[in-house]
Amino acid sequence: METGKASRTALGAAIRRAAHQLMDCPPVLDDAIAVRLVGSGYRGKIGRASHRVGRDARAFMAVRSRYAEDQLAEAVRRGVAQYVVLGAGLDTFAYRNPFPSLRVFEVDFPATQEWKRSMLAAAKIAMPAELIFVPLDLEHHTMAEELQEAGFDASAPAFFGWLGVAPYLTLAAFRATIDFIAKLPEGSAVSFDYALEPETLSKAGRTAFDGLAGRVARAGEPLRLFFTPQAMEAELRRAGFERIEQLGSDELNERYFKGREDGLKLSGIKLAMLATAWVR
Repeated sequence: METGKASRTALGAAIRRAAHQLMDCPPVLDDAIAVRLVGSGYRGKIGRASHRVGRDARAFMAVRSRYAEDQLAEAVRRGVAQYVVLGAGLDTFAYRNPFPSLRVFEVDFPATQEWKRSMLAAAKIAMPAELIFVPLDLEHHTMAEELQEAGFDASAPAFFGWLGVAPYLTLAAFRATIDFIAKLPEGSAVSFDYALEPETLSKAGRTAFDGLAGRVARAGEPLRLFFTPQAMEAELRRAGFERIEQLGSDELNERYFKGREDGLKLSGIKLAMLATAWVR
């Protein structure tokens, strides 16, 4: 992402979550806030995302948020009271948070947060009392420093949602993030998605990847980081995580899309995986 500019890929993800609410019944992710947030200014783009060709993207954007929020719910049941949304973009969890005791920290570039605040105001979506915006300027501070200044308690467990971010990072930045989370108290965890190594994709997958990579590069946010499931397992073990789950399209279809009358599911073009890593 270009410094000083809001994220265009964050907008694309929110538009697809909004289209999912309007087109797919029942929704895998209940996110009426997304419709309010982007609906007034982006109706044309929502319409395009609602087309049959866009079903796979809608399904993935919805299911990755649903999966992360399901893992968060498990963490809350175990006593976690801090949720950090890394690269929050236009994520809407904080505005439909069902857990009264859960503090939500939204971490992102200042320009993206300013843009989001303006969209929230335009849509008349109130700021929850338990929400804290954490503008992240890596030029001057680390994530740990910024979170601490915002009131994050590093002596207590926390859950991290990290969606649509890892593929755009350097390996050093990815490792710095998982290393930080892995050093937090027992019960902490992170859910995230990552891009599969292009060389491992099928012919159809490589065609889809090349199209996606070109679009996000033109938006100023090129894909840079890829893993195999085995390499990701090794990265998370190296950082110190002890319980790890990785799900691909087949497992996600079985868990979230089985038996749907509308036939919505993830296609056989497998570009990404979802993962959760727990501290002990």
